[in-house]
Amino acid sequence: MLAYLNYILQVIAESRHLLTIFFLFSEGADITSMEIQQKRLISPVFILIMVVIVAGLSQGLLLPVLSIFMEERGISSSVNGLHAAALYVGSFGMSLVAVKVLERIGFKKLILWGMVLVTVALPIFPLISNLEVWFVLRLLVGIGDNALHFASQLWMLLITPPHQRGKNISIYGMSYGIGFSIGPLAIKLLPYGRLVPFLLLAILFALVALLVYLKMPDTVPDKMNEGQEQATGQRKVARIYRLAWFALIPSLLYGYMEAAMNSNFPIYGLRTGLTAGQISTLLPFFGIGGLILQLPLGYLSDRYGRKIILMIAGSLGGLLFLFVPLIGNHYFGLMLIFMVTGGLVGSFFSLGLAYAADILPRHLLPTANVIASIHFNLGSIVGPNFGGIAMHFGSAGLLFVLLGLFYLLFTIAGFAFRPESGNKSANMKMV
Repeated sequence: MLAYLNYILQVIAESRHLLTIFFLFSEGADITSMEIQQKRLISPVFILIMVVIVAGLSQGLLLPVLSIFMEERGISSSVNGLHAAALYVGSFGMSLVAVKVLERIGFKKLILWGMVLVTVALPIFPLISNLEVWFVLRLLVGIGDNALHFASQLWMLLITPPHQRGKNISIYGMSYGIGFSIGPLAIKLLPYGRLVPFLLLAILFALVALLVYLKMPDTVPDKMNEGQEQATGQRKVARIYRLAWFALIPSLLYGYMEAAMNSNFPIYGLRTGLTAGQISTLLPFFGIGGLILQLPLGYLSDRYGRKIILMIAGSLGGLLFLFVPLIGNHYFGLMLIFMVTGGLVGSFFSLGLAYAADILPRHLLPTANVIASIHFNLGSIVGPNFGGIAMHFGSAGLLFVLLGLFYLLFTIAGFAFRPESGNKSANMKMV
């Protein structure tokens, strides 16, 4: 029990310092003014960062923990992967109506309803072992996660001054990565009871939801004026794909990779001889690598162009994925390769959106953002299924072979993509 309490206190202490640092950077503060800035720590930006951290925690915890539960029950990897996709089916469905719901109820209520859905669903997982109930619960968590992600990301853009938007969105993505990386560590709490990690996460969701309720204003987005661009939805989508199809692929790959790693890797690890404890500590290194390289890759893409950075990161990441099966169950080898690979491909979603913003007319960006979200959810649905089927009918290593090939195909596709120069923003590097 003492070990358990010590573990919790350590996580809380580390998280507090991380949150303080990220908040200061998001506000453009100097480290020397930390004491002054801490007095106004509870700001809208900080609260939104808290929201996205707990959202990352929920996905980082649910996918590997439930995969381990199902593998221990002898459920096939293909069924396991299909079941894991329910989370993203719910997220995909919510993305189709998110804009209309947001315009109707506003940012604050959409975030709160999303957090309530997740908070209610989480403690039920370890209490009921029925797979049909789990499927419904995953759908609800997917709907809730998408609602709070969509509202908080758009709200972050609106409350941030234009000259700080790029930095704050990068911090937003890094904050999600923090939560996503910490989530799998909850596997270490399972010896204290299967309910413990789910209950702690539900309590954390409830506390952040209370913070949103008490501190955030109740606002709705302004109706967007597209001027003379009155094209139908189908024509807008077609134009976006024609102008920026390559920039929209990264969100698909990122969703595929994230879901496959968190749903299928625990199965891969158990079958190759890794323990549940080793799996729980390996997965965070994938997110840690993304945290380390996210800002450097962003700066490099500003200087040398998004496309070339995406192609280099995709090719190197793809090759490293192909190398994973050769390492077997060597813990430190996997830890190193996961950290490097995660660093290379962990920024694909944000870099892809930034590239789309470079090459698309401004009025098409909201629709492009929705398309990227749909791509992410489609990839997240397909990822666990492809990986599960590959491991069921072939070898476990096919999980990483598929990942590697997809990233290499993306790099090859980059050579065929030529953005229309008339749509490029003034600060975009020609590639």
